[in-house]
Amino acid sequence: MSNIPDLQPVAANTRQPLVVRGKTALQPALTNAVWTSDASTSYQLSARCQDFITRYLGRSLITPEDPNMIQVNRKILELAFTCPFLMHASLAVALTYDRHLNGSLGCRRTLEECYHWSQSTVLFNKRLRDPIEAKDKDPIWGTAAALVILTFSSPDAYTPEQAWPLKSSPSDLDWLRMSKGKMSLWHTVNPLRPDSIFCVLAATFAQMDAPLPKEEIHGIPSALVAVCNLTDSSTAETNLYFHAAHALSQILGLPDSEVTTGHIELFARSIHGPFKDLLRQKDPTALLLIYLWYLKSSRSIWWIELRARVECPSICLYLRLYHKANSAIQAFLPGGAVGDTLDWAQTA
Repeated sequence: MSNIPDLQPVAANTRQPLVVRGKTALQPALTNAVWTSDASTSYQLSARCQDFITRYLGRSLITPEDPNMIQVNRKILELAFTCPFLMHASLAVALTYDRHLNGSLGCRRTLEECYHWSQSTVLFNKRLRDPIEAKDKDPIWGTAAALVILTFSSPDAYTPEQAWPLKSSPSDLDWLRMSKGKMSLWHTVNPLRPDSIFCVLAATFAQMDAPLPKEEIHGIPSALVAVCNLTDSSTAETNLYFHAAHALSQILGLPDSEVTTGHIELFARSIHGPFKDLLRQKDPTALLLIYLWYLKSSRSIWWIELRARVECPSICLYLRLYHKANSAIQAFLPGGAVGDTLDWAQTA
């Protein structure tokens, strides 16, 4: 990056004329100015942005203990200095992570976070309208992934009473649409190509795409088997909870430290077709499955936790209010027969 003119610090003694109301004045000295710039856009990073780069973006914000993700994150940061849409997205994610660390702020987005998110979205959409060159593929995939995280971690609610499913809005489950939009870019950018910075995540991508059983319930905890009305003859075609129950079961028995983005994406990708329709209709069993997913994954993935803060208790309140007679569902909620223990997660 050191040979890119736009990224050179401006010397402290640099002076450039600034015209003010017809007069020439000296522009204040700029020290250690840092820019992100491409052929059409440039943005000077404030001292606060530079601090966030130093504090957060030099390591992995997605899974801090994963050395592969740390490697990817550092390379993304290098690319961000020549891709403003990626820099804005990265800064927005860093600001969101800061919001997560400062739990007293709740889920309320800051204006600065919204600004970088908005700028990234505008510049990214503009970039996607032009032909995609080889050098653009990694920045595009990195930005798409960041926008999914931003959407997921920013529910349009600040309390459980305001959140889905207790309240409904056109943005309900919007994070699913964003995730699908990201995957629509897969074949165009191919993050597994040998020269991609993301190819080191092949094992994680394989987890996300792991095939789920079609005809057996082995591996699903017996308590889930019962509440989902699964039997030995159940299949993905005859039981709409089949795939979601299998995907959820893969993380329930894991220590929190071993739950990865690959595991949590496997469940997210099971939310489609008839099962997604059940969630939109607020089917109690479908709600219970995503509730349990929130409970487990939010202990490991910080951007899941930000949404789970409001939607997890909202689901609980909804089920208590509208399905209090369903004893099988109530048993999984706090205070229920299985709600306060992990023993039920053992398979039959």
